Amino acid sequence: MTDLAGKCALVTGSVQGIGLEIARALAEAGAAIAVHGLADGATAEAACAELVAAGAPEARFFGHDLSDPEAAGALVREVLAWRPIDILVNNAGIQHTAPLAEMPLEVFERILSINLTAAFATMQAALPGMAARGYGRVINIASVHGLVASVNKAPYVASKFGLVGMSRVAALEYAAAGSRESGGVTVNCICPGWTETAIIEPQIAARAALHGGDRAAGVADLLSEKQPSRRTSVAAEIGALALWLSNPIAHNLTGASIPVDGGWTAQ
Repeated sequence: MTDLAGKCALVTGSVQGIGLEIARALAEAGAAIAVHGLADGATAEAACAELVAAGAPEARFFGHDLSDPEAAGALVREVLAWRPIDILVNNAGIQHTAPLAEMPLEVFERILSINLTAAFATMQAALPGMAARGYGRVINIASVHGLVASVNKAPYVASKFGLVGMSRVAALEYAAAGSRESGGVTVNCICPGWTETAIIEPQIAARAALHGGDRAAGVADLLSEKQPSRRTSVAAEIGALALWLSNPIAHNLTGASIPVDGGWTAQ
């Protein structure tokens, strides 16, 4: 069991989906949680209450819009005014599918701002404090599309490849911080394949429409092209991996991009 008592985790995009399940896994291990997202008061309050019920000694909501790089840095500074950040999970992300020739430039720029530039800003603000304390974890939720490409996803793929590359640079820069005993400072990416989240629902709906509205048939059709297991992951599986990466025993696992993709990138 990973014991994160006394630690604080900032998880961006954590009011739902993968972010919430990562936050829940860390809360169950005893970490205080800085919850983040663009959410109304009731949704934010419910997420915080859920995490306290799971075991977090405290959960506080921060509602910064990460499409603004200045807001991303401000988010970290506000959390640091509350507690030191021991674990940073950059999970917030958006996607829009369209052929490259038809992708609006403003959409391209917004996707990169949220998926990549915001992660740069949060890492830049949080990593020095982690190094000073000798323990820190940055876990960037990239994607299988940080390792391989797909059509109609130019900005998303660009942002996730960039996130993988940037994480490797940060891993090298902080590899010598801390010790085995303190846990060190590591920077890794988790690269999910098809996972049951809201972000893939439009693609499932499009496939289901080809099968008379049958969602299960749409999912099977979608996965048959790329994910050999033919099974989606659920968000809690990503949370379990993030929790393991947060364990001090993972002090020498850094600069990695770990696929959870049913064999997609093994092909």
